[in-house]
Amino acid sequence: MASEVLVEAHGVTRRYPGVVALSDVSIAVRPGAVHVIAGENGAGKSTLVKILTGTVPPSDGEIRVLGRPVGDEPELFKRIGYVPQELNLFPHLTVAENLFMPFELSGFGGAVLDSRRLAEEARKQLERFRIHGRPEQQVRELSVSDQQLLMIARACAHRSLDVLILDEPTSSLTVNEIERLFNIVRSLRAEGKGIVFISHKSEEVFEIGDEITVLRNGELVGHYPVQGMDEGRLLALMAGREVKVDENFYPSSPPGDIVLDVRGLSGVDFEDVSFNLRRGEILGFAGLVGAGRSEVMQTIFGFLAAHGGEVTLAGEPLRLGAPSRSVKAGLVYLSEERKQHGIFPMQSLMHNIGITLFGATVRHGLVSTNKERKAVEEIVARFDVKAPSLSQRILNLSGGNQQKAIIGRALAIHPKVLILDEPTRGIDVRTKVEVYRIIGDLAERGIGVIVVSSEMLELRRCATRIICLHAGRVQGEFDSRACSNEELVTAIFGKTRENS
Repeated sequence: MASEVLVEAHGVTRRYPGVVALSDVSIAVRPGAVHVIAGENGAGKSTLVKILTGTVPPSDGEIRVLGRPVGDEPELFKRIGYVPQELNLFPHLTVAENLFMPFELSGFGGAVLDSRRLAEEARKQLERFRIHGRPEQQVRELSVSDQQLLMIARACAHRSLDVLILDEPTSSLTVNEIERLFNIVRSLRAEGKGIVFISHKSEEVFEIGDEITVLRNGELVGHYPVQGMDEGRLLALMAGREVKVDENFYPSSPPGDIVLDVRGLSGVDFEDVSFNLRRGEILGFAGLVGAGRSEVMQTIFGFLAAHGGEVTLAGEPLRLGAPSRSVKAGLVYLSEERKQHGIFPMQSLMHNIGITLFGATVRHGLVSTNKERKAVEEIVARFDVKAPSLSQRILNLSGGNQQKAIIGRALAIHPKVLILDEPTRGIDVRTKVEVYRIIGDLAERGIGVIVVSSEMLELRRCATRIICLHAGRVQGEFDSRACSNEELVTAIFGKTRENS
């Protein structure tokens, strides 16, 4: 390579009105290495990535690519590929079109697009990344995990790529797909590419990383080799204090009567699912992506149509097919797609929480703004939602604070059952612990809680029972305090139907 460093930031600072998002941070991304950027939500990771990709300019400091200042050659940013955490594709265009856009960076520029060559090259990339799709197929027809892999393949298709930035790339992938992704990262590393890897999963950091840059409160804590680092030390560097990594959050009180009873429920991608949930219990659902976990919950809530079976809530039959009926009956579902289905991103924190308080704050047809503000302030304080003000757009809060806000909003409805689908996706370790404590507190108050999660450790720390799904069917039910990880993994891969 022409330079020992592919991309480097020198003393980068980024100021916004009243806020210093990043202060005097330096980083160097080297060829043939995976550089992990670690930090809690709000540490400055996203701001640093925006500066490294040219999305926003630094207030102070300098970015160099291949040793040359980007201020003199802004086209150097084209040598950096970025894959965001959220899906960022054109759903009604074909897989091949999405894969090679923009065409000039992928070698397909010109007055006429060679569709046959485009399809041939797309097949090679689909095979390399093992994406289940055809070049001519519309992207909206692919699974979420295949779309995630397609975004990574698109970034790698750019001929001038020297550095690939992956932001939480495994959030929608199965265990097998994660290993496939890591093999691709290893092959890119062997080709001399520089990889910037952002993840909240410490096990991934230690498996794939070579070096770590730790940020805290917008400032650089330090650079460290992965070799010799352990989870406890990494979390302490990120948080600025020791963080317990082995604490459990089971309800201390025994569960009460059955509050939710599901019998022979069938629907989209699942069949003949039966289980029950008791008051004050935390019930976990495990399974690979595509096993039917979310579909079961969305059918119970009314998002998806049921093909058969019945559901009883607090002793009364629940009429399926309408979320509004479920909410009225006391059942609330919080989607795994927080930004798409959980929040009103362009609205304030006040609006996002206050929308559920309408009945309690209306008198004679008018909303009492004082009552609404007081009620929202109580929820924000109780769930420790950190925001500059209630007028702050919720989109500008960290993922952890967004999640705490919508859990608080759900609790304002006084539900009997709360279903949390991937409640800590994209949330740092310390905030995860805060969410776990909230979940445990809800159960202690007598609410029946269901947690759907791809993280086995998360389920074992919170849920007393875990139900494993495989290919749309219940594969086993386990006592989380008595079973082993091997038993759970075996069940989610469909190797046994024995209950523990």
